[in-house]
Amino acid sequence: MFAPILLTAHNPGPMTGTGNNTYLLARSHGSATLIDAGVGEPAHLADLASALGAQHARLEMVLVTHGHRDHAGGAAAIAAAYPHTIFAKRPWPDEDSQYGVAWRSLADGEVLSAGADVLTTVATPGHSPDHLSFWHDATRTMLTGDLVVLGGSVMIHWSRGGDLAQYLASLERVRALGPRRLLPAHGPPIDDPQSLLIGYREHRLQRERQVIDALRAGHTSVQDIAESIYDGLAPALLPAAQENVRAHLEKLKAEGRAADADGRWTL
Repeated sequence: MFAPILLTAHNPGPMTGTGNNTYLLARSHGSATLIDAGVGEPAHLADLASALGAQHARLEMVLVTHGHRDHAGGAAAIAAAYPHTIFAKRPWPDEDSQYGVAWRSLADGEVLSAGADVLTTVATPGHSPDHLSFWHDATRTMLTGDLVVLGGSVMIHWSRGGDLAQYLASLERVRALGPRRLLPAHGPPIDDPQSLLIGYREHRLQRERQVIDALRAGHTSVQDIAESIYDGLAPALLPAAQENVRAHLEKLKAEGRAADADGRWTL
């Protein structure tokens, strides 16, 4: 039985929804592994201590899906509470040094012991350049970080290393594994992965068509294109919409379908 213990990071907000999910895999009276570090909220640390105590387990490793602050920002606080813990992620040199821990480097395809379970790393870049998911083969369950979220979409943060072409390839890679369940870092579990992953791809292709239509209509700046597509979007979310639009434009540019002249975009 694969039963990660859900520990919320206690960080609700416009970009995190109800807050991040972190997952504890613990062997009773043995070692434990935490998936994602949260942001260092005292309530998260208290929940972690309580869960470890209930399992009579010691925290051995924290596996981080990627280097965005809501996933890695709590590393230093956890390290202070559990000094012998190993912190591991796929390298992102521009970001990793800010978190104040020594990172063990993870590569695609590594097999890891996590509590009583075995996980395999699966590189799923696109949302960020270092993004990893963790695959539990026995139950065909994947812990997916920010790859997908039920009932919403994922920002492709172009200005911080996001890449839409890589993201689409990552969706296909996960779909090809035939998962039965996805455990995301935001929102509830996903029990129909195939439908969601196909829907995510179709959503991105539809958004691409909207970007192309906006260019044809004479919108040439990222801001104008975003405002034309995301009509009525809350102002707090507009920067994320602009990141997504820029990611689409850069994909079109790489494919020879769009051009950029000092911020003026054309087909």
